[in-house]
Amino acid sequence: MGGFRFFRFFSLSSHFDSLPTSNPVRESLVGYANSNNTNHHHQDGSFSNSVSRFLRRFRSGVKIDGGSKTEEEEKVYSWLYALARSERDLVFEYVRSTERGLSFTEAERRLKENGPNIPLEYTFPSWWYLLWNAFFHPFNIILIVLSAISYITSDNPNGCIMLILVFISVSLRFYQEYSSSKAAMQLSEFVRSPVKVQRCAGRVVQTELIVQVDQRDVVPGDIVIFEPGDLFPGDVRLLTSKHLVVSQSSLTGESWTTEKTADAREDRSTPLLELKNICFMGTNVVSGAGTGLVVSTGSKTYISTVFSTIGKHKPPDSFEKGIRQISYVLIGVMLLVVTIMILVEYFTFQDLSESFLFGMSVACALTPQMLPLVINTSLAKGALAMARERCIVKSLSAIRDMGSMDILCIDKTGTLTMNRAIMVNHLDSWGTPREEVLRFAFLNSYFKSDQKYPLDDAILAFVYTNGYRFQPSKWRKIDEIPFDFMRRRVSVILETESNTEGRNRQHFYRIMITKGALQEVMKVCSYVEHVDRGEATPFSAEDHDRILNVVEQLSNEGLRVIGVAIKNLQQTHTREQDMDNEDVVESDMVFLGLITFFDPPKDSAKQALWRLAEKGVKAKVLTGDSLSLAIKICQEVGIRTTHVTTGPDLDLLNQEAFHETVKKATVLARLTPSQKLRVVQSLQTVGNHVVGFLGDGINDSLALDAANVGISVDSAASVAKDLADIILLEKDLNVLGAGVEQGRLTFGNTMKYIKLCVIANLGSVVSLFIATIFLRFEPLTPKQLLVQNFLYSVGQIAIPWDKLEEDYIKVPQRWSAKGLPMFILWNGPVCTLCDVATLLFIWFYYSSDNYLSTTFFRSAYFVEGLLMQTLIYHLIRTEKIPFIMEIASWPVICSTVLISAVGIAIPFSVIGDVMGFTDLPLSYFGFLVVLFIGYFTVGQVVKRLYILVYKKWL
Repeated sequence: MGGFRFFRFFSLSSHFDSLPTSNPVRESLVGYANSNNTNHHHQDGSFSNSVSRFLRRFRSGVKIDGGSKTEEEEKVYSWLYALARSERDLVFEYVRSTERGLSFTEAERRLKENGPNIPLEYTFPSWWYLLWNAFFHPFNIILIVLSAISYITSDNPNGCIMLILVFISVSLRFYQEYSSSKAAMQLSEFVRSPVKVQRCAGRVVQTELIVQVDQRDVVPGDIVIFEPGDLFPGDVRLLTSKHLVVSQSSLTGESWTTEKTADAREDRSTPLLELKNICFMGTNVVSGAGTGLVVSTGSKTYISTVFSTIGKHKPPDSFEKGIRQISYVLIGVMLLVVTIMILVEYFTFQDLSESFLFGMSVACALTPQMLPLVINTSLAKGALAMARERCIVKSLSAIRDMGSMDILCIDKTGTLTMNRAIMVNHLDSWGTPREEVLRFAFLNSYFKSDQKYPLDDAILAFVYTNGYRFQPSKWRKIDEIPFDFMRRRVSVILETESNTEGRNRQHFYRIMITKGALQEVMKVCSYVEHVDRGEATPFSAEDHDRILNVVEQLSNEGLRVIGVAIKNLQQTHTREQDMDNEDVVESDMVFLGLITFFDPPKDSAKQALWRLAEKGVKAKVLTGDSLSLAIKICQEVGIRTTHVTTGPDLDLLNQEAFHETVKKATVLARLTPSQKLRVVQSLQTVGNHVVGFLGDGINDSLALDAANVGISVDSAASVAKDLADIILLEKDLNVLGAGVEQGRLTFGNTMKYIKLCVIANLGSVVSLFIATIFLRFEPLTPKQLLVQNFLYSVGQIAIPWDKLEEDYIKVPQRWSAKGLPMFILWNGPVCTLCDVATLLFIWFYYSSDNYLSTTFFRSAYFVEGLLMQTLIYHLIRTEKIPFIMEIASWPVICSTVLISAVGIAIPFSVIGDVMGFTDLPLSYFGFLVVLFIGYFTVGQVVKRLYILVYKKWL
């Protein structure tokens, strides 16, 4: 497949005229920070630590277990932390720039040296590569070789059948791979936007110029000017800022904005994405303005380092690996057996061409020709079933992986919750429910003409559905101060002609009502309302602390809080000329109280998680939201919250403690994209789990890529949908329960076929070998053997439509490399034993004077072999007694009856005459009834012993 190609690291040098490739200041800063970090955690054994770090460089091929950051991540972290805690002058020195910016010549030189500012570039795999990948499967190669030999030996029908099987299998796989091949980062949206850059010009007197350049042309050392709506072209250290509010949802997944300021001085204890003076590539300005120094571009930015390994984290498919191992084993066995059979045939009959043809027929009998077709048919059937459940399956193999999945990691927002706000309560500053608070919050939401946000809709819905009558018709709107991200509040000025509020509010003819972020509302309040006493008192420090304590308790319950305040414009004598001054009019307000909201869990979430738990799938919540909110939601839907942790806490742990914490924790909050990836990898490698991940944001991309099963939703970010294996058209976890059932059904039916083929085919070939040596003639001619194999293969087409026992679907199913060989050793001899019993019965019962008709023997052996291979499936498909305690699905029963009837009828038909068969006596069929009853009896005993020893069957 195609992969990501990274551009060279942008160089940062000390002289504009002759810059070295590397930046020694940056390297020393990174090295210093890394050494400090190492010393902080490991104060002893410095020599051994140095040796281990040196040796670790040579271990690039080891499994990534997620317990620690990659080397590139550590470099980026150290570099950005060093800049965050440095003074402004030092930052310019570190990146080799000046307060005037770079000269045009220097910027051009840096761009030429380092290449364009592109975070990642993806090379899509070509169609012919995908076709070759689909074609190059061991069983396909075997079938093509055997088909070619069939054409050479004039066995055209058999050769044609094998080529058709290859064509169908390759077509299905090619379509699957081609439809899901474009799982690439969609970072082009970050690339083609113009950026305002400060550059300096002039040889003698340098002049500062503001120019617009394409983001691809931005280099480290550039000074960028940004306004609302701008994307940051690289990782930026702020130089100046004014009310700067940034959205980092592309990295964190949280819808909340973050305040940034150039004056902050940070330290290593602050989580990277919470650094106040660092802005990251791919994030955008919501409000405010400022300037910043570009410190990293291209592949050295945080977003590039984090997302650079997309396409490289996917764990190997253990099932496909197992299938290939079986393929190679069967190829080896086939070459050995066929060689022996050809030699035995040749030395017995001295006919090389006939011996070679017989050997090729044995090879066809040994090859599970229908395996690719059965696997892909089973997967396609599962995909159609999930499509009826409103799912799009991009990668067919993901259905089988869902059957093995035992841990599902999910993001809280929109998956467990309705992803909408519902108003819960209206409280005064003491935490007591007060209708007065609700009244003014309602009037604010009702009269605001600016865009109504979900919180406004929640307030209006609460009032209307609970029967409150606040009579908004008695109020008239005078003016409005709309919401913006600097003030984070909205104010409306209303006027009433009468005393609508009663008590002591007869002078409130014109009032201003403000609601918004709690801290921003409290900033403009000088008084606090005592609703019960009808008076306002000065806003004291005690009031401030009390309100914050109330809010903390509400936050711990998972509630979101906004503040409400009012101001009597007539009592405060606000002048008309001051009405246009927001700072004046929004001051000296009276704090009324709080409005609380909750994003409720979906009605179906608890039931869906319970269904998944019944099937052995444990749920873990991995979210960028706050811990208190995540805990509240999890408690509502039944997820245990005994063990919880956060991203910053995980960063403080050593590797062993990290794995242990991830193993126990059910709720992991405030996670960055790379932390989500590390959690998934830890569960996969150290925990040996098959992990599914359900996410819908850019911040979920790494985890979606690394998970065994990546699941997203139709409304997700484009990159999340591209990387997902399964896309839900509705955010309903019940669909996943159905997907798990389909996965286990697909896995179980595929395992039935594999075990059936290996036992029946090997048993048949061993029986042929024994019969050839014992009889001194071919038990079946090449043509007869190929017809028997063809009928047997056709009968297996119905396997994908078979059903499974409920106990099998209740637990995750995984491929076991050791299980198949033991299964063959236990069950293979039973099949061979029945064939040998048939051989002995025919010889001793139907031979005369030690003479046995070749035609009669081949007819009898053909029927017995076909019935044996057809009926053995019913013994293998269930742990119970076949036909008595458990019956296969009707397509399988019909297939069994049809193939058995055709096999019995052939010796009595014209086709039998052409193939060299003869009629069989009724006594032989009586023997077959006894034989198969004995076979099923012995097979059932062996089955129970096998289950007793290994605790499972399929």
